[in-house]
This record gives sequence, structure tokens and C-alpha cells, in this order.
Amino acid sequence: MKPLSDVSTVDFVGDSSSWPTEKVNYPDQIFFNAARIFQHIHREKPPDKILVSYGSDSGMPLPAFKDERFQRWSYELAFNALKYQDLLETILLVSGFYLSQPLPDEMISLVVVMLYDFQDRKFQPRYISNNDAVVEDVREVETFLNSYKTKLAAALAKCRIKYAAPTIDYILPETVRKQEQRASTVPLYAWINKTKVSLTEVLNMMKKEGFTQVESPSELDGYKYCLDEHCQDLLVFPTHLREELSSMEMFIDYKVVLQDKSHSVAAHSVKALHDMDSDIIVVNSHSGFTIAHLSVLTNQSMCSIYVCGVKSESRDEELQELFVNMECKNIKMLKESFTDIDPGDPRLQKARLILLLPQCSGSGVSNPVELILNEHGDTSLLQDLSQGAVSAERLNDLAKQQLSEMNHAMKFNKVDTIVYCTRSVYQEENENVINQALQLKMEGTKGQPYRLSPPVIPLCPSAEMESTCDKFFKMELSDNCNGCFVAVMTRETAPSQSVSPQDVLARAASKGLLNGIRVAKSPRKDDKKKSKSQNHKTTPVTSNALAKINEFINHENNLMTPRTPKVQHDQSATHKITNTLQFTKAPKKSGIPTVSLTMKHTNNFSVFSKDRQTSAIRPKPEEKMIPLKPVPIMLPPLNAPFQYSYPPGVNIRNPVRYIHQRWHSGIRSSSQTPFIPTLSFNGKTKESTLLTTVWHPKPWH
Repeated sequence: MKPLSDVSTVDFVGDSSSWPTEKVNYPDQIFFNAARIFQHIHREKPPDKILVSYGSDSGMPLPAFKDERFQRWSYELAFNALKYQDLLETILLVSGFYLSQPLPDEMISLVVVMLYDFQDRKFQPRYISNNDAVVEDVREVETFLNSYKTKLAAALAKCRIKYAAPTIDYILPETVRKQEQRASTVPLYAWINKTKVSLTEVLNMMKKEGFTQVESPSELDGYKYCLDEHCQDLLVFPTHLREELSSMEMFIDYKVVLQDKSHSVAAHSVKALHDMDSDIIVVNSHSGFTIAHLSVLTNQSMCSIYVCGVKSESRDEELQELFVNMECKNIKMLKESFTDIDPGDPRLQKARLILLLPQCSGSGVSNPVELILNEHGDTSLLQDLSQGAVSAERLNDLAKQQLSEMNHAMKFNKVDTIVYCTRSVYQEENENVINQALQLKMEGTKGQPYRLSPPVIPLCPSAEMESTCDKFFKMELSDNCNGCFVAVMTRETAPSQSVSPQDVLARAASKGLLNGIRVAKSPRKDDKKKSKSQNHKTTPVTSNALAKINEFINHENNLMTPRTPKVQHDQSATHKITNTLQFTKAPKKSGIPTVSLTMKHTNNFSVFSKDRQTSAIRPKPEEKMIPLKPVPIMLPPLNAPFQYSYPPGVNIRNPVRYIHQRWHSGIRSSSQTPFIPTLSFNGKTKESTLLTTVWHPKPWH
């Protein structure tokens, strides 16, 4: 008999109907590949505690797979055997199988994975299809196991009695047992590729396939689905529909993509922070679907996405083929590792955002196998995850690499935002990495330092999501979703780079948002006399124009300030912006004086002032500042006993009240309520909140 390492890989050939729809009908090839995977990932014990020897892998590579389902079945079988490694070894020893059968040590990996499946079938014979490809070693080991099935079953019963375990699941650590339970309940998530299909088209296709839409994940069963309550492009399906969904045409054509929700959170985080005309750098190419989702969300025709670390040609070709099939045209591959790329690389000078997806423990994912396969991760992590905890040594190694990538990202001077995302529950990989990066002084690096900003994630808070001190975003591991961690670091705005209110309004005028509105320029020394002599007549702004200005200023503030969920407006800057607006209108021939309007500062720029704001003389620096308050002085009304005669031909519609306002220190304004007439805008009468009066330049004597 040849050892397992000498057996050539056999491609499974057979009718798809013979593929297992349940875990009891694995063909020979799945057992063979699972044994090779287990040989790589099984736990090595100290020499004094070794009871079962697995021999040497002799540099045997992991198997290559052409079918994703075939790959997943093989890894899941190997991972299940890994979780129960101690129990399976005990069964082999107690039953006498290990000492009595003439099998080489290299074959014990195959024995262990087949023994796990054998006990899972209650030691019943395996159904074998006539179309299955035969692997001789698999059939031989199966014959030995069948001959010892009574003793093997008795050994398993003794172990359950010893641990008082109703099922073998209770022998596992509690964290692993809960992980298994969540893996069977977490629904499937799929995002819509809007470059190929719209949401309406997908819903119509689902209806034709016999699916029914429900309101919430709690109603999912059978052929039902719902829309995700947080991400508008996500569909949610019951977990048992994985195989059936994978075979549907819309999934095969990448119109809809099966991927965990934690990946979509990373893509949507970047979307919320990205400027459409700037490029994006993605650190690590673990998940091609995440990169494609990011391309779809960021309007791929206007920016480029640079993916670092695509070293092998086979991986490059695999990703290029995927992106072509998904119609993603703005993704560019970089062979260099991210830490080897010069921050001054001319290819990356338009990049303003870095999405950092470091290699992590994956401890926040219910199904570690899915994470490893989807992200081409390190299979050795399955050793720790099979025991429900990651060793301190491995966490330390991961954190060092994560911190190294974060520090390198901070050296890109033109980048102003870094999004850091993991699927780990450990603080060592999350908060500690961010805090250590912020404490390091980047010598020789230009640009402003970084600071933490609350993540801008277009997700509504729910029971599974929480914001930790408004600095980090966490999606907690639960029965409805896997966990993830998101941190956003933005550069502090340099004082020299701050945009003046005049620049904001000039940009608004260039976009055609200030129709009929004149932007006051900053006065120069040469133009001071001219500006004093020119008196521009003003007219009130319409509500439509005001709404446009309001919308534009809010947009510009979002660009000028660090990207945060809630934009904090600078009160002084807002006041300056308000004072630079002059609403001009051609003088009328009637000779009636025009009404001057001013805007009173509010947070939404929508309230007009009832009090006239007059210019006060600027005191000298050495003088003491005394706050001044306006005091309206009411003159006698026009309906006094005397009558004022107007020149012939002058028709006055409304009498004009003359009020003089003098500045006083510490005196409250009069309690009398001034008369507020209506204003006419384009023939329509509108109630105004402004004081419509004529202001006399000098006090009455």
C-alpha cells in the first residue's frame, strides 16, 4: 500500500446527482483531499504526550480545487476532524484499531477524517454511487473501519459517559459549541452587482424563481428572502439555501454575489468617505468580491482602485477574470506588497483613501472555513479557531504585521483617510493597533498628523451594532450576523489649507447656485476707497435660492472638515459666510428706497434677522472691549395730529415709520414690537420676518 503522500490527486468525475446533499454521502475524492488538509493543520503535541503519530507531510502541497463547493466540503470535513482530534484519537486507542491495523503513519490522517464521518453516520455504511471515482486508499481504510465498527462505537460510548455528554458536541469547549450553533443560524447575505442588474430586476427574477419576499430575517424559512435593513443592496436568505442559490443563473453570472455582511460593511464605509474624483488603495487582495463590491459602489468610471500584494501570476489571472465577469473596469493590480511600495510612487499620487484589510484571526466569524477560503487566508489559523481561542503568540504576530501596515499607510502624504477593518473580536488586533499607530511619531513624514474619527457607516444602529465611545464601530457576533471592527483615521486640517468663506461662495457661484446673488470679494488695500463709495442696493433672497445655498454650504463643509457622521459647523466661519452674501437687484425708477436685508446666523442658514446689524467701530488692541446692544428708538407714528403733505404726483401706498437705532452699552432693547409689513416677491405677497423700516443715518435733533 502506498502512503497518502504518494497517491496522485484524482479529479472527481461523476454525475452531479451523486454529489452529497448531506454530509453522509461524500465521494472518495472529498475524503482524500480532506486528509491532505488535515495533515497540514492538525495540532502537534509535545513528544511526551504523543499517542497517535501522523508521520511527516514530506512537503506535500495542499490540494488544488476547480470547484468551489468541492473545496468547501473538503475543508469543512478536515476542520470538523480537527475540532474532535483528541476524541477521535482516543477512540482509535481504546478500540484497539490504531495498534492492530498495519497502516503507515501517513495514512492516519485519512483514518481520522473518515472516522469522524463514520460516527456522524451512526456507523452506518456509506452510500456509493456507481459514477464516483474510486480512490483505493479510501476504500481500504473504509473496509478496516467497517470491520471495527462495534468496537469503535463502544469506545465512543465510553468517552461520552466519561464526560457526561449527551452528544459529542458537549465534549467541545463552550466557545466552539456556540460557534457551531451560530454557524447553523446565521443567514446568507448577497449583494447586488448594480453594474449588471438593478434591484427591481433582481426582485422580479426572485419572484419568477418561486421566492417570496418577507419583512425581516426572523421570518426566513423555505424559499423566502428579505432586504437587509442597513445596506440597501443586500439580500438575506435562509442558510439552508446555499447550494441552491449557488446554482441559480443570476449567481453564476455574478449579478448577485453571495458574501458575508461583514465584507459589505467595509465597502460601504469607504463609499461614505470617498471623493468621486480620487483614487483608492486597497491593502491586501484577500477577497476579490470585496474589491469588486467597492468598485461597484464608488462609481468606477471616475476613480481607480489599486490593489496591493497580487504577487503570483495565477492569482492575478484569477482576479482579472473575476473582475471582467463582474464588469469592474477600474481595478488595477500591483504585485508589490503594500509595505514595499514607496509612498511617493507616481501611480498613487491621486489616492486620498486607503482601505486596510489586514490578515486577522477571523475570531468574529461563525464559520472560519468560509473566511479562510473566501480571503485566501492562512489555513494554520484553523488550529486555533478549532479550539475557540487564538494563542497569545499568534495574536502578537498578527498585531505586529497589522501595525506595520498601518504605519506604512500613514506615510502617504497625500492620503487623508485610512479605513481599518478586521473580523476579529480581540482588542490586540483592533483598538490596540490603532492606538499604537497614533502614538508613534512619523519622523520625516510631511503632512498633518492623524486623529480618530467616528466611522461614517450608512447603517442604522441595531442590537448587533454599537459605537464604542464614538471612535470605533463594531458589529457584534450574533445569530443574525458575523462580527467586524471598523476604525477611521483622518488627517487634521492644516490652518494654511483651510478654505475661506469667500472661496466656498465662489465655488457655489461657479456651479450656478447663486443666480441673482452677488458674492462680496475680499477687500484689497487699493479698493478700500472704492468699496466704501459703492453702495449696492440689495433685495431679499428667495426661499429656493436660499435652499440651494444651504445645501451647497453643507456639502462644502463636509469636504473641508474631517469626515464624520455629524458635521460640526464652525460658528465664526458661518458668520463670515453670511456676511459675504449680498443680494443685488436693479434700482426701481419709482425712486422709492430699496429695503436692505441681512441674514442672522443660525445652524441651517434659514432664519432672517429681525434686528439690523450695523457696523461698530473696531477698538484698538489696547482698549477694553465693551459689548454693545442695539436699542430701537420709536418715533411718533405718522397718524399724529399733524399731517404731512407730499408733493403732487407722489402716491404713497404705506406710510413709512422712521426709527433711529443708537448703540448703548448694557441697555436692553425696547419691549415695543415694531411694525412688520408684508413684502412682495414677483407679484406674490409673503409675510416677512424682517423689520421693514428706513434707517436714518443720523440721530434726530
